[in-house]
Amino acid sequence: MLSNTGNILLIGSIVSTFLIVYLAYQSIKERSFQIKKNIIYCSFFQITFVISSFLLLIFAFIFSDFSLLAVYQNSHTAKPLFYKISGVWGNHEGSMLLWINIMVLFSYLFFVFNNKINTVFSLYTLVVQNILILGFLIFLISDSNPFFKILPTPIEGLGLNPILQDPALAIHPPLLYLGFVGSSIYFSAAVAAILSNSNGKNFALSIKKWVLISWSFQSLGIIVGSIWAYYELGWGGFWFWDPVENASLIPWFCMTALAHSVLVLEKRNYLYNWVLILSLITFISSVTGTFLVRSGILNSVHTFANDPSRGLYILIFLSLMILFSFIIFFKRRINDQFNLNPISKETFILSNNWFMMFYLATVFVGTIYPIFTQVLYNTNISVGPPFYNQVIAPILIPFLIFMAVGPKIGWMKSNFIAFKPFFIIIVLSLLINFFISYFLKSYNLISNLIVVSSLFLILHSLKDFISNFKSNSYINLASFFSHLGFGFLIFFIILNHNFSEEFDLNIKVGETKKIGNMEIKFNNLKIENRKNYNAVIGDFNIQDFQRNYLKNLNPEIRVYENPQTLTFESAINTNLKQDIYLTMSNIDGSDFYNIKFQVKPFMLWIWFAAFLTASGGLIRVFLKK
Repeated sequence: MLSNTGNILLIGSIVSTFLIVYLAYQSIKERSFQIKKNIIYCSFFQITFVISSFLLLIFAFIFSDFSLLAVYQNSHTAKPLFYKISGVWGNHEGSMLLWINIMVLFSYLFFVFNNKINTVFSLYTLVVQNILILGFLIFLISDSNPFFKILPTPIEGLGLNPILQDPALAIHPPLLYLGFVGSSIYFSAAVAAILSNSNGKNFALSIKKWVLISWSFQSLGIIVGSIWAYYELGWGGFWFWDPVENASLIPWFCMTALAHSVLVLEKRNYLYNWVLILSLITFISSVTGTFLVRSGILNSVHTFANDPSRGLYILIFLSLMILFSFIIFFKRRINDQFNLNPISKETFILSNNWFMMFYLATVFVGTIYPIFTQVLYNTNISVGPPFYNQVIAPILIPFLIFMAVGPKIGWMKSNFIAFKPFFIIIVLSLLINFFISYFLKSYNLISNLIVVSSLFLILHSLKDFISNFKSNSYINLASFFSHLGFGFLIFFIILNHNFSEEFDLNIKVGETKKIGNMEIKFNNLKIENRKNYNAVIGDFNIQDFQRNYLKNLNPEIRVYENPQTLTFESAINTNLKQDIYLTMSNIDGSDFYNIKFQVKPFMLWIWFAAFLTASGGLIRVFLKK
C-alpha cells in the first residue's frame, strides 16, 4: 500500500515538474509578461506531491514498514523513535528524496517571492530549476527509489548504521543539504539571467538572500558534523581534512566568495560575470562532492552509501550541467563593468574572493590528487593535515588583516584608514601574543603571526562596533558577528593546535599509570543492557597534580546487534578552559585496554566562535541593510 502510494506521488511529481517546464517555456516563447495560473497550480501540485512522498517515507520508518527495501535495510523495531526518523535520510534513497524536497522548496519559494519583479527572468529560472529537479526525480525513481517493494515482507529490519545513531548526525545532513541543494536556485537564476539578459543589480537583489540562507545552513551543517566527529569517532579534534569533510568545505568557499561579490554587484553593478561564474560553480561543486561520495571514489568513515552505477548517473548529469551552463555563459556573455579603484571596498571584496579561490584550489587538489595517483600509478597515498596546514596557514595572515581593514573602506574610492588606531591595535595584538608566547611557551613563527593577525581582526571589529555605537552610526551587525566570530575561531584553533596534549597507552583494570604530572587510574568495568545496544563502561580517574584537579571519566564500548557493530564512545569533561578527552578499546586476546587520553584547550570556544560566524549570514537575511 505505502509502496504504491509513494510511487504514485513520485510519478505525480515528475508529471507536474514536466508541465512546469513546458508551460513556463511556452510563456517565454509567447513573450507573455504574466505568469499563467496553470504554472502556479502545477507548482503547488509539485510541492504537495514531493513533500507528501517524504512524509510518507517518514511514516513508513516510524511504523517499521519492512515491505519497503529502504526501511528494511536502515531500520529496526528496537530503534528509538528519533533514530527511526533520522534513518529516513541516513541512506542513499531517503537522502536523495530529501535532496529533491529541498530543490522543490527553494524553487517554489523563489518563484513566489520573485515572479512579480521580472517575469521573464522568473520563468527562465523556473525552467532551469525544474529541468534539474526532473533529472534528479528520474534518477530517484529509476535507480534510487525509496518506495521499492520487497517480497516477501521481512519480519524484522537490518537496523541503522550505529555511527549514524547520534543526535548531531541526525540533524547534520538536513542542515548540510539546505546549503548544498539551496545553491541550485542561484545556479538556475544565473543561467536565467544570461538567457533573459537581466540587469546585474536586479539579479543581485534576487539571489542575495538565497545565497545567505544557503551559506548559513551550510556553515551550521559543517559545524554540527565537526562536533559529531569530535565526540563520536574518537579522533579528538575539530577537523581532520577527511575527503568527505573537504567535499562539504569546497562549496562553502564558493558561497563565501559569492556572498561578498553579490554586494559589489548590488551596490556598484560591477563583477556581474564573476558573480554569474560563482553562482554556477557553487552548485556544480556541490554536485561534484555528491558524485565523489556516492560513487565510492572517496573512501572515508563518513561514506555510508555508495554505488558506482549511481555515481555514473550523477557524473553524466553533472557533465551535462557543466557543459550547457558554460556554453550559455560564453555564448551569451553579458557586458560587464570592471573599473575598480585600488583603495575601495570593491577591491577588498575581490581580494577576499581570491583568497577563497586559493583555499578552494588547495583543498580540491589535496582531495583529488590521491585519486589520480591511484588510477595512474596504482599507489595509495593520503593527503593529511600537514599539507593543508603548510599551504593554508601562511596565507591566513594577510587574509585576516584584509578582513579587518575591508569593512572600514568606502565604496568607489576611500582614503587610507587612520594610522593611529591601526598602530594601537597592532601593538595591542603583539603584546597579547607576547604574553601568550611567554607564559605558555609557544614560539612557532607562523603560529604567532596568525595569532597576531587574528587578534588584529578581533580588536578591529570590536573597536569599529564600539565607535559606531557611540556615534549612532549604522552598524553592520552581520559583518561584525561573522568577522568577529571568524577571528575568534582562528585564534582558538591555533591555541588548541599548539597546546593540545595527547597520550596513548595500554592499561589493565585496577592499574595506575603516571604520565609526567598526571596519573590515570583504571578503576573497573561494568556492563549495562540498554534499549538499542549493550555498553561496556570504563571507570577512570584522571588526576593532574600540577593543575590540581581530579576528574572521573566513563568511556564506553557499545555493542550493537542490528547490525552487529562495535563503536567506541569518548568520555569528555568540558569546561571553559579545556576538554579532557578519553577513549578506550579492548586489545584482542588480552586483559589490556588501549587508552587515548587528550587535553584539548578551548574546545568550547571553538564551537562558540564557529556558531558566531554562521550567525552573521542569518542576521543579514532578516536585516534590510
